[in-house]
Amino acid sequence: MALSATEQSVTPSTPATDRLRPVRIWLYGMALLVLIMVVVGGATRLTESGLSITSWKPISGAIPPLSDADWQAEFEAYKQIPQGVQNSWMGIEDFKSIFWWEWAHRFLGRVIGFAFAIPFVVFLFQRRFNWNLAAPLAGLFVLGGFQGFLGWWMVSSGLSELTSVSQYRLAAHLGAASLLFIALVWVARRLEPAKPASSAGWPVWGLLVLILIQIVAGAFVAGLDAGMGYNTWPLMDGALIPHGLDAIDPFWKNLFENTLTVQFIHRMIAYAVVLYVGWLLWRQSKRGGFGGVHGWLPRISLLILLQAGLGIATLLSMVPISLALGHQALAFMLAGLVTAYLADTTARRA
Repeated sequence: MALSATEQSVTPSTPATDRLRPVRIWLYGMALLVLIMVVVGGATRLTESGLSITSWKPISGAIPPLSDADWQAEFEAYKQIPQGVQNSWMGIEDFKSIFWWEWAHRFLGRVIGFAFAIPFVVFLFQRRFNWNLAAPLAGLFVLGGFQGFLGWWMVSSGLSELTSVSQYRLAAHLGAASLLFIALVWVARRLEPAKPASSAGWPVWGLLVLILIQIVAGAFVAGLDAGMGYNTWPLMDGALIPHGLDAIDPFWKNLFENTLTVQFIHRMIAYAVVLYVGWLLWRQSKRGGFGGVHGWLPRISLLILLQAGLGIATLLSMVPISLALGHQALAFMLAGLVTAYLADTTARRA
């Protein structure tokens, strides 16, 4: 049976393999840019810089203020929103320090857009891939654009009533970024020459889902500054299961708006991920061991333990920026590694 264009690209003996090497490098580069974007976004949030630019100008906004009058206009706009009123102590130099974080975050978003669109068109004209692969790649570009829209939608939530962005919109923004990141890794990895490997099976997909859920749960922790309280471990507010998890009525709101409950959920998912990957290790040891691509599973497990330890250290030290950014970046890297492992062990269509 004839192979599809995508599957031909992963057959070592075909010329398509060499032609797709630049495409793979480009996609891995795009995934790296998204990861950098996530880290810069985290720094923007942790420095409370995300509301410093109160308008969305996709084209003209790429140029920062160039004169004192321009800076003063931006500062006056900031002082009109609730956070600006709250930060009435700020001078123009204080404002500049937060403005540059948000500007850099948005500028990087523009860079990502061009870094995707231009090589995509070039590769298409070079016929490095056909329309069977072009369609999902175009879908990734649309997802990236949607991610940019979600970013502004998130920022807009803090311009009228709130003094920070909505945790719901922050979770949507970070969740979409994680989906874009793993989609880039998946497509790039599926264009690699095929490696003989037994299937990792559906349980590894379960690990990826757990990690993605944990990333979104972490966004709620960040959006509510829930990590700034209950800075003890393993006890939380003096107990393994603290009182007050259902303090808000109706109960479901506790899952997203009660800082105690939100942090408790994040802890519980972390425990579940550690136990789950331990079970995966035991399962794979019974199924044939860790030879070949399955050697990634022990490495992923060690990184999960490192991530758990980093999360605990971040909590105990009251969320310093360096540890918090490392914790967020490692979460995305774990999602990428699990995605690559799944791509290598999922049968390719013939």
